[in-house]
Amino acid sequence: MIYRTIHNRRIFLSLSTLAVIASIGALFFWGLNFGIDFTGGSLLEVNFQGYQPSVLEIQDSLKETGLNNLVIQPTENSVILRFKDSTEETHQAIVKSLQGLADGQEGASFKELQFDSVGPSIGQELKSKSFNATVIVLIMIIVYISIGFRKVSKPVASWKYGVAAIIALIHDIVITLGVFSVLGHFYGTEINTSFIAAILTVLGYSINDTIIVFDRIRENLPKSQEDFENTVNRSVNQTMARSINTSFSSVLALLAVLFFGGATIKDFALVLVVGILIGTYSSIFIASPVLVIWDKLSRKRQ
Repeated sequence: MIYRTIHNRRIFLSLSTLAVIASIGALFFWGLNFGIDFTGGSLLEVNFQGYQPSVLEIQDSLKETGLNNLVIQPTENSVILRFKDSTEETHQAIVKSLQGLADGQEGASFKELQFDSVGPSIGQELKSKSFNATVIVLIMIIVYISIGFRKVSKPVASWKYGVAAIIALIHDIVITLGVFSVLGHFYGTEINTSFIAAILTVLGYSINDTIIVFDRIRENLPKSQEDFENTVNRSVNQTMARSINTSFSSVLALLAVLFFGGATIKDFALVLVVGILIGTYSSIFIASPVLVIWDKLSRKRQ
């Protein structure tokens, strides 16, 4: 059965346009909840044995330290504290206060698992480098696709395949950022360096899906008796099942990590789940329709 995916492109493009507008609106009004990796501050992970204090007890024990923007995140085996201060004096004062909680309970023990501190200047540098890394990746993708499709000149020039792929990737990035803007506003989900790593992974995954569709178009064009629109539609249908099945199996594995993995990797897995789902959609319903629209516009000008 041949689905008229490309012929119904207005529906899919309209849905994507609404999603992009909503994402931009969320980013404009709420922004992103940057973690200490970008804003500067400290992360302390501790473990209590024989006694698990409540969040309120920890807050009360740390009142005298005068911490700014303290966030307490209990996990299955530890407690993670995030705060703006990054001095060693503050670090030691916190450890002493938490040790006091354990000392007040019979048979309880306290252990510091990790402490990371990031200065504001380093955070700004990370923001800049993350943005530059993403831009460089996008540029290299255009160059790579342009070279790989250099022998495809009709009816759409090879470089247009690269631009169509980038439009799909920008669609993926904006919607993913919009989703995490909402999660950050309502659930406190933070943007950190693992988020950037996940975004770059999503870009690679999404472009791989898109190139598979484009490669099938390239194979079908020389032998097709149909016009460009129908050739692209047939190519999308030939690769759709593979794309969906591959993404579904990847998402299943990531969901296992998300629900059963450690706290430190859950945000990374969540970005991948959201990004892969959106990337699969864009590879099928955004990148290829853009090529067809570009071809039709070129014909109208001629």
